[in-house]
Amino acid sequence: MSERVRICLVGASGLVGSALIRACVGRADVRLVAVARRELDLPPGARMEVLLADPEHWGDAIAAARPHSVVSALGTTWARSGKDEAAFRAVDQDLVLACARWAVEAGARQFIAISSVGADAAARGLYLRVKGEMEDALVKAGVPRLDIVRPGLLRGPRAERRPLERLGQIVAPLLDPLLGGNRARYRSIRAETLAEAILALAHEKARGRFVHEWPALDRLLKRQAFQASIRQQMVTD
Repeated sequence: MSERVRICLVGASGLVGSALIRACVGRADVRLVAVARRELDLPPGARMEVLLADPEHWGDAIAAARPHSVVSALGTTWARSGKDEAAFRAVDQDLVLACARWAVEAGARQFIAISSVGADAAARGLYLRVKGEMEDALVKAGVPRLDIVRPGLLRGPRAERRPLERLGQIVAPLLDPLLGGNRARYRSIRAETLAEAILALAHEKARGRFVHEWPALDRLLKRQAFQASIRQQMVTD
């Protein structure tokens, strides 16, 4: 049986965080603890702790979770930040980096950060530039294993209305098969699929820095499915 991994999740109320919570329901190999600033609506069957604290006290909450892995699904939008660059950076960069440092202080062996395809510190657009700067800074945080996940368009239900993104979620599945070769990394991904990939990464042991875009995530999930089928076959034989 796989080792039971203790995961501390920050950014639990968003699309990816909510999907990760649902993905953990019924899994014996994962113990999930969420750190949040407010109460969460948990799905049926969820057996997990939710530690409530203001962000400035999340370091204490992460330490209390005693995590093997810390997952950051933190992120805001330009509109929700009031179209203020400092406010946008405060969440997508500063808070993510603070959580990585708190993870190291708590003795976590791994930090998994959700970034974005196209993230680049030299990008002209603010969103991708901030994501790229965040990635570069995370390398210096000193986490034994750093996993940077760069999904394309995330598909799934969102609480807030984003008309253009809603249109993209309709069109993306039709365009994804046309994105081959180097363009495959721009394929969209369902939040539930990304959550399964995150859980697979949380069981990886190697140290170092790893960047995961769509082709790598697809290979990871297929490998996990193959290994699971082998384990099931050994049980039934």
